[in-house]
Amino acid sequence: MDLPVMPPVEPMLAKSAATIPPGMQYEAKWDGFRAVVFRDGDELELGSRSGRPLTRYFPELVAALKDRVPERCVLDGEIVVARGGRLDFDALLERIHPAASRVRRLAETTPAAFVAFDLLALGDASLLATPQRERRRALEDALRAAGDPVFTAPVTYELDVAHGWFERFEGAGLDGVIAKPPDLPYRPGERVMVKVKHERTADCVVAGLRPHKSGPVVGSLLLGLYDAGGRLQHVGVCGAFTMKRRQELMAELEPLRMPTAEGHPWQDWADADAQAAARLPGGPSRWTGKKDLSWIPLRPERVCEVAYDHMQGDRFRHTARFRRWRPDREPAGCTYAQLEEPVSYDLAEVLGG
Repeated sequence: MDLPVMPPVEPMLAKSAATIPPGMQYEAKWDGFRAVVFRDGDELELGSRSGRPLTRYFPELVAALKDRVPERCVLDGEIVVARGGRLDFDALLERIHPAASRVRRLAETTPAAFVAFDLLALGDASLLATPQRERRRALEDALRAAGDPVFTAPVTYELDVAHGWFERFEGAGLDGVIAKPPDLPYRPGERVMVKVKHERTADCVVAGLRPHKSGPVVGSLLLGLYDAGGRLQHVGVCGAFTMKRRQELMAELEPLRMPTAEGHPWQDWADADAQAAARLPGGPSRWTGKKDLSWIPLRPERVCEVAYDHMQGDRFRHTARFRRWRPDREPAGCTYAQLEEPVSYDLAEVLGG
């Protein structure tokens, strides 16, 4: 492979904002695997944001990209899987499997798509120093003849349209809006774009904690919600505390600490069959590898309010943000019924956009 922009490339990133800024290029924020496509003739590589290669997991996408993108190019975009007219991140996660036979089967049953939103190189020319607006025009020209499963992300320069997308597209599984300065060159690894994501709050039961890697202080709090059957389901974690707050939380929660998980709603967390039947902490992950997922059980007696962006099935898609303790709330009242559901919106309408 001999391209003007060679792998690995750290994708250009975004910083969070509370509102959509004016005077930008706007796109939907896709919920998939960020990927940079490097194609040089018959050679094609899918590089992840972390530098981990994704090529072997998406053979059907490799074939489609070779058929639909220019022979020499570097594209920035998102690998997604859709089910029932919306993005399905859980189905996408299943595509990361060590067994080649499983990879081939999933390529047939849950095929992936690639949504391109930037062009880093074309032919013998690097476009890294080219302004965003010009790269966008070049991207549209380069992928004009492309088709399913290779798409060009919809774009607008109208703020009111971006606000409409922010409200409507969530129902198709997208989680916000990305704003890019039109004159911005491509700056790998830098947070120079703006992301605006949905934020909601929920009252959750604090039923456990994981220690911080630095020592005996809180790393994250394990959150639970009761389902319709009265079972406490693990819905995610909240973290991002200061070191001082981590120490304070460990002291605050010490009276709730249980010597073992016996008698805890998640006492069977280490059992594979139990993991398959319910949402429990400590489940296996092909992403975390050998990362220690053990946790300290707490009596599920305290409630906290957290902020979250959106749900992926029955769990928080991303790490929640701790807002405050809720001593006025009873744990039994922390149910899924409090969660807001976005209005449904067909993903095909987004991609046709």
